[in-house]
Amino acid sequence: METDANLPAGRKSRTPWAWVPTLYFAEGIPYIIVNTISVILFKRMGLGNADVAFYTSLLYLPWVIKPLWSPFVDVLKSKRWWILSMQLLLGVGFALTALSLPSTCSDGVSAYVWTLIFFYLSALSSATHDIAADGFYMLALDSRNQSVFVGIRSTFYRIATVFGNGLLVLLAGWLELRLGDVPKAWKGTMILCSALMFLMGVWHLYALPKVETAREGKADLRGVLRGFGRSFYSFFAKDGIGLALVFMLLYRLPEAFSVKMLSPFMLDTAEAGGLGLDTQQVGLLYGTVGVVALTAGGILGGLACAKWGLHKSLWPMALSLALPCGVYLYMAMAQPASLPLIGTLIALDQFGYGFGFTAYMLYLIWFSEGEFKTSHYALCTGFMALSMMLPGLVAGYLQQWLGYTGFFVLVMVCCVATVGVTFAVRGKIDKNFGK
Repeated sequence: METDANLPAGRKSRTPWAWVPTLYFAEGIPYIIVNTISVILFKRMGLGNADVAFYTSLLYLPWVIKPLWSPFVDVLKSKRWWILSMQLLLGVGFALTALSLPSTCSDGVSAYVWTLIFFYLSALSSATHDIAADGFYMLALDSRNQSVFVGIRSTFYRIATVFGNGLLVLLAGWLELRLGDVPKAWKGTMILCSALMFLMGVWHLYALPKVETAREGKADLRGVLRGFGRSFYSFFAKDGIGLALVFMLLYRLPEAFSVKMLSPFMLDTAEAGGLGLDTQQVGLLYGTVGVVALTAGGILGGLACAKWGLHKSLWPMALSLALPCGVYLYMAMAQPASLPLIGTLIALDQFGYGFGFTAYMLYLIWFSEGEFKTSHYALCTGFMALSMMLPGLVAGYLQQWLGYTGFFVLVMVCCVATVGVTFAVRGKIDKNFGK
């Protein structure tokens, strides 16, 4: 058993309150900027929906393949070094993103080549930061404190989501109105994002404890790669792997198709089939009200699964995730102008998604059980990211072809996939798992 006397000096001298909340805030911010705020940025800069969805969906790729380089983060340098380095790189990346934005809006992808490159580099840095932060959390805290702070880390990740989707988008919208210049507004917003990541890096240089010994920081690379090879092989040799992968890829299909089109739908004019909202309104309704509802749904989902288990909770959660997407079909047809009504419908959808997503995450944990639980869970999260990336690549083209109403009809048809894979896997799940 680990005692205080046996711990590295750094673990004893730093209270987790000094770094766990800010570390997971710093983990959430770049993910939101790269995968959500980028959609609004490119839409406001004039790119068409097809290009916006395609190029921002590719930003998921580092999270899809990050298990492939996670062994190197484990053995090359310390996790503390990786965290600080990635926060510095993210600060540089967001600053370069701001500088690379053209001074005038354009609907041609060629005007945003360097902006996209810097976003992709930031995505790679963010995914690497995730690996190091999660590893550092397990290394720097004993098992008791890991349990104590697991809710704190999740809470501050959610706070980062509200801050990014809500406050940063609201700021960009305010700057658009104040400056009367969309490119300048987004340049200013990205500079602020850069400054925030530099600030996080400076703070963590002081706050992160030095807990890795020389031996931990210089593990045997050959042994690590051998272990990774065994875990990789054993994952694809698991019983029911084919059905599990189908579930991972299709359970969230309605959401995966719609998510890249929601901000464009809200921002597009009524003549183009959208809701005609401005950037501030999107930040308030989707980025703040929606995220709060999403968080509430996730909390309730966790309580439901703890009471009834995954087996009993799976059906109501699957329907909760899929069916509320119909609110966007209604809004595409009715084009309501009432902000309270739009906010209520968005909150309904996001609450349902948060509630239903809990079952998905518990399924990944259930399927990862076994000798290589950590590695298998990392591979599952890679397929989770792939399930969002692949539909997103074509979502914009489908929307431009079908229009918003036709596109959201397609999203509702995709609910059949959610129902089908839920029916297929439910009988395989341990009836007591999750209780």
